[in-house]
Amino acid sequence: MAISTPLDEPVPRWRDVGAGLCVAGILLPEAVAYAGLAHLPVPHALAATLAGLLIYALCGGSRFAIVAPTSSTATLAAATAISLTGTLGSAEPAAYTQAFMALVLLCGAILMLLALARQGQLSSYISRPVLKGFAFGLAVTIVIKQLPDALGLELPASVDADPASLLIFAATHLRLWHGPSIAMALVAAALLIALKRLPQVPGAMAVIVLAISAGYGLQLQTLGIREVGVVDPVALHVGLPQLSYQDWMRTAELAFGLVMLVFAESWGSIRSLALSHGDSVNANRELLVLGACNVGSALLQGMAVGAGFSATSANAAAGALSRKSGLVAFVMISLVLLLALPALQYLPRPVLAVAVISALWHALSPKPLLAVWRLNRDRLLIVGAALAVLVFGVLHGMLGAIGLSLMAALQRFSQPVLHELGALAATRNYVDVNTQKDAAAVADLLILRPEVPLFFGSAERVVAEVMARARSKSGLKAVVLSLEESADIDSTAFECLQELDQALAHIGIALLLVRVKTTVRDLLGRWDPERVGRADRMFWSVADGVEFASNCTPSAGVLRP
Repeated sequence: MAISTPLDEPVPRWRDVGAGLCVAGILLPEAVAYAGLAHLPVPHALAATLAGLLIYALCGGSRFAIVAPTSSTATLAAATAISLTGTLGSAEPAAYTQAFMALVLLCGAILMLLALARQGQLSSYISRPVLKGFAFGLAVTIVIKQLPDALGLELPASVDADPASLLIFAATHLRLWHGPSIAMALVAAALLIALKRLPQVPGAMAVIVLAISAGYGLQLQTLGIREVGVVDPVALHVGLPQLSYQDWMRTAELAFGLVMLVFAESWGSIRSLALSHGDSVNANRELLVLGACNVGSALLQGMAVGAGFSATSANAAAGALSRKSGLVAFVMISLVLLLALPALQYLPRPVLAVAVISALWHALSPKPLLAVWRLNRDRLLIVGAALAVLVFGVLHGMLGAIGLSLMAALQRFSQPVLHELGALAATRNYVDVNTQKDAAAVADLLILRPEVPLFFGSAERVVAEVMARARSKSGLKAVVLSLEESADIDSTAFECLQELDQALAHIGIALLLVRVKTTVRDLLGRWDPERVGRADRMFWSVADGVEFASNCTPSAGVLRP
C-alpha cells in the first residue's frame, strides 16, 4: 500500500502566499544588514536575494529552502576579499568588488563541478561539532561588530575591527555612548521580542517599516541618530569580474572555505527540515542548484548565497508547502524595489544593528554546544572551532575549522559499505545474502550491517543508504541495523540514528538495533531512552532482534508484541 506524504496532499495556495510574504519581510532587512557585513552597497545584496530566490524556486529540491545572502557567507566572503585586496570596499571599491564577485563566481562554479562529480557527501567532511562551534563563534563576532551602531559609537581609525578591540573600546569609553541611539535600539529590540509571539507576522519587516517612518517623520538625524543613507537602485546587468590570471588563481585558492561553508550550512538546513517532514532530498542536486544560484548571483554582481537556517526555518514555520513561497517572496521583493527602495535611506542604523542581532539570536544559543558536551564526544572540535573564529578571525577561523574536521577524518576515515543479511539455513547465523548462497532474506524485514564504524565521516552516508533501501522495498515492517562494527559512536552518529528512526517512523517502519556494544547501548539508553535507546529495541544478536520483530505487529513505526 502506498504511503502518503505531505507532498501528495493538495497545496493550498494561500499558505504559500502567506509564507512568501513572511519570507520577503525577513529577507529585505537582512539584505540591508548583510550588505554592511560584506562591506558592499545594498544593491549587491538585493541582486543576490533575487537571483537566489528565483533560481532555487525553479530548480531546487527542497520545498522549504530559501536561498539568499546569509550572515556567515557575507562575513567569510568579505574577509576573503579583504585578504585578496588588502583593503575594505570603502577604500578601494572597484578592486574589492571585483575580488568579491570573482570569489562568488568561483564558489558557484566549484559547487557545480563537485555536483557533476557526484561529491554530494562533501559536507560530511566538516563534522557537525565543528560547524556548531564555527557558527557560534561567528555569531558572537558579528553581534560584537554591531555594538558601535547599536550604541551610537563613533570608532576612531586607531581601533582595530577585531571583536576584542571593539569590546574593550566600548567598555572603556562609556561617555561616548549615544543615549538616543541606545533608546532607539532598545525600543526596536522590545518590539521584535513582542512580535516573535506572532510567527505569521514578519516582525523584522514591521519594525523596519516603523523605524523608517520614524526616521522620515521625526527627523531622527537631528538627534544624532545615524541613518543608512541613500540606497542606489538595483541595476541588474550581467558582467564578469575583470581580474588578471594570477588574481584568479589566488581567488580560487581561497574559495574553498566559502564552498565548504555554503554547502555545509545549506545542506544542514535543507536536510534537517526534510527529515522532520518526511521529504527526500538529493545532496548532489542541491550542490548543483546552490552552485547555479551563486553563479547567477555573481553574474548579476550579487553576493554569495546559501540556504540559511533562519529564513528556511521561518518559511516552514509560516506554513509553506512548496517552492512557490520562494516565488511569492521574489515577486514581493521586486515590487518593493520598484516602488519603495528610496525609503530605506531613513532607516536608523541602531535598528538595523538590532535586526542583525535578532536574525543571529538562534546561533547564540549554547544548547547545541552543551548537547555535544554532555555526550562527552567531540569536545575539542567544538571548542577549537569556536576559538579559531574568535582568535584568528573569520577567514582563518574557517580554514582552521576545516583543518580540524579533516584531521579527525584522517584519523577515523573509512569507506562505508552496507551489506544486507539473511538467515543461514538451519542456524541462528545471519550473513551477507550477496555472497552466501544458502542465506535467505527474512520476509517483512530488512537486515543491514555497515562494514565501518559509525562516525561523522560515515554516519550520514550509511543512514542515507539505509533509507534508500528501505524506500525501495514494499511491505517492510522493520529495519534491523547491526552495529557490530561500532565499538563507540560520536555525537554526529548519535544524531543520525535519531534522524533515521524519525524518518523510518514517518513511513511506518520500525528501527531495531542489534549487536549493540555496551558503550553504545549505555549512551543511547542514557540520552534517548524513549526512542532509539529503548531497551526492547536493542539486542545482543541479530537472531534475537529478528525473532522479536517476527512476533510483533507494526503500529505507526513501532513494533508491538
